[in-house]
Amino acid sequence: MPELDGNALAGDLAEVFAVEMTAARFTCGGCRHSGTVATLRVWTPAPGVVGRCPGCGDVLLRLVRTPRSVFVTLGTTRLELDV
Repeated sequence: MPELDGNALAGDLAEVFAVEMTAARFTCGGCRHSGTVATLRVWTPAPGVVGRCPGCGDVLLRLVRTPRSVFVTLGTTRLELDV
């Protein structure tokens, strides 16, 4: 099987992130609580938005906007998107 670069993900990522993300389901790595993103406990006055597990309070999602980028951190993975 040939190894491809990240461009091979373009179609799949466009399809996945083009939907209503608050309906996406999560499972907390800390307490195994699961639910939809809409049920996360969210704090906004920080430099960005922090979504915490309603079961144990672990941070599940961080979103920070700058004039040029949006940084989305899910677990230990951070995505930077140009805006």
